[in-house]
Amino acid sequence: MGYKALLFLEKVLMALPQKMRRGFFSFLAYAAYRLSPKYRKIVHINLDFLFGDTMDEAEKESITKYSFKNLMFNMMYLMELRHMSIEEFKEKVTVKNFEIVQKALDEKRAIVYITPHYSAWELAGASLAVYAKAATLVYKHLKNREYEEWLLDSREHFGNRCVEKSNVLKKLIKIVRKKEAIGILIDTNISKKEGLPVRFFGKTIHQTPVPAFLSRKFDALIIPAVIRTDDDIHYEVVFYDPIETPKTEDESADIAASTQMQADWLESVIRKEPKFWFWLHRRFKGDYPEIYKET
Repeated sequence: MGYKALLFLEKVLMALPQKMRRGFFSFLAYAAYRLSPKYRKIVHINLDFLFGDTMDEAEKESITKYSFKNLMFNMMYLMELRHMSIEEFKEKVTVKNFEIVQKALDEKRAIVYITPHYSAWELAGASLAVYAKAATLVYKHLKNREYEEWLLDSREHFGNRCVEKSNVLKKLIKIVRKKEAIGILIDTNISKKEGLPVRFFGKTIHQTPVPAFLSRKFDALIIPAVIRTDDDIHYEVVFYDPIETPKTEDESADIAASTQMQADWLESVIRKEPKFWFWLHRRFKGDYPEIYKET
């Protein structure tokens, strides 16, 4: 879709009642599901890889359908965020366990929020600026520069800032040294060279060590968070107990231990409500490329 066409579509959709807008994106999700056998296959491969025979085929198919819907709803929320007031946002998104964040703010500690692509992750990022303090969010560069500007405008609408993930560590160090907050997605595919090995659903995969490094080196507090919903209309951001990175004489072991704790937390979240995770992504292609050979 051309950029001008996207802006025109946005203008039309935002003029419609929210119920009709949801209906449009629900239709797109259904069409994408029907027309994308490759990505239906990817969802099943990922579910088989992590859950195997412990999840029946009916649940896997239900999660597959929901994955397309959830992706399209995140697109819808990107569009809506560009036009949303703080009051409207608070009617849609609430927070749980905010005292965890407030304590860190009161102590003037730098915060590293960790979260996965889970449920309405675009709303989760915005909630930091609305309920706490604006944070710097790490994102992956897009090939289409105009669409990237549109996306960043949405993500920065309430005051967050975004930095591209390439060569980002020096920028993040400056931010945590100023006792500010950053947000990092910890569930993206990462190369063995850039990541650390962790155990995840009984498999060895690689995960970013950046949160653990910043935590240990600069006393930043790692706060896990996810967003979830019961009706796909109202959402709740849940903050979890902080992950304190060990600080012994063995720096490498400390960072590895912290990174494993983050993987354990993520696994527990996915096991509890697996449908919300972003199963359409070839998350394990860096470690197990063979499982995607049929796609």
